Amino acid sequence: MSAMADRIMKRVRGKGRGWVFTPKLFLDFGTRGSVDMALSRLAQAGDIRRIGRGLYDYPRQHDKLGALSPDLSQVAHALSAQSGDALAPSGAMAANSLGLSTQVPARASYATSGRTRTAKAGGRSLTLKHSRAPVLNAPDSVNAVVQALAHLGRKNIDAQVIGRFAARLDDVGARALIAARPAMPGWMGDVVLKIQAARHG
Repeated sequence: MSAMADRIMKRVRGKGRGWVFTPKLFLDFGTRGSVDMALSRLAQAGDIRRIGRGLYDYPRQHDKLGALSPDLSQVAHALSAQSGDALAPSGAMAANSLGLSTQVPARASYATSGRTRTAKAGGRSLTLKHSRAPVLNAPDSVNAVVQALAHLGRKNIDAQVIGRFAARLDDVGARALIAARPAMPGWMGDVVLKIQAARHG
């Protein structure tokens, strides 16, 4: 194994099974061409797996099934790191995870600050959809609230929904949400104040 491949595998193992990554994450080791070559050789040797264009993973292994499919949230985060776009759960996914909707989206989808696109990885597909609501540089819990608000719409926000949001946020998340109010539509910023009041009510 080349010195480059050795260094790459050391970092990959350090991240653990299930990690999804792009060549961009190893450019501190050398040129893009040499990184691509090392990744290609590692994939051919079966140390890592190529799951899409410029996408690799260190697959989780099952005793009987062998290598498992890549985790789509890991894929989404790798794609957003590759493009430099911010990422959040889609409104439908966020509403479901917060217990505000029983509908489970048929296909994994994520809100992004970048362009809308569909990506395929390891035989599965996911949608990255440009978000009209701001995608914040904040914890997932905060982005989930913002995207769920946008998904539900102004007319469907009542005291019960506000209470549900308040219960899901910790102090760090609540502070991040308040700090992000200037980036939100006015009505959403007003709801954030109500969520904050409910947390201390």
